[in-house]
Amino acid sequence: LALRRTAVMHRYVGCCDGLNASASASPAVDFRPHQLNAGLEVVENHRLDGVVYFADEEGVYSLPLFDRLRQIRRFGTWPVPTISDGGHDVVLEGPVCKQNQVVGWHTSGDASKLQRFHVAMSGFAFNSTMLWDPRLRSHRAWNSIRHPEMVEQGFQGTTFVEQLVEDESQMEGIPADCSQIMNWHVPFGSESPVYPKGWRATANLDVIIPLK
Repeated sequence: LALRRTAVMHRYVGCCDGLNASASASPAVDFRPHQLNAGLEVVENHRLDGVVYFADEEGVYSLPLFDRLRQIRRFGTWPVPTISDGGHDVVLEGPVCKQNQVVGWHTSGDASKLQRFHVAMSGFAFNSTMLWDPRLRSHRAWNSIRHPEMVEQGFQGTTFVEQLVEDESQMEGIPADCSQIMNWHVPFGSESPVYPKGWRATANLDVIIPLK
């Protein structure tokens, strides 16, 4: 109803009817991959031209982020901090950049070293033509790009991005030097303030996992 009162073009996409029975029997059923895939299918089938970005209820977003999204030519990525419960710790995940070139990744934890790309789900966006124009993703041209329904926690971002790009040379870090925090991830149950402090990083942190 709120969207109807705005000038924003939007479309409601239904999904997951077949999962309702499973959800009643098992509360652990995750609807999110199915919801995202339903949206991706609409973009692909109708060949919609624009930028695809996955925003959710656990994010805090700045207006400049959406201005940056409009400038993405193919695939853009940026760092996203996550606030821990209680707000005592902040973990930064995402690219380390030299100008707009991705040269490394911010990450934490030994398990993260197994990931190919250290991106948060809310830390990247891409041109929608990549979904329906195989020339823009030659390494996966024969497959539709979808979110995997079963994937280990923390690997959702990299598993999806690997379908879009082959390596960092096909990415664009935004803004220049990835120096600005444009959105935050605040998990449900966090006691942190809704609007975190420190909305700008003036210098890159040390690269924990450098590119070879």
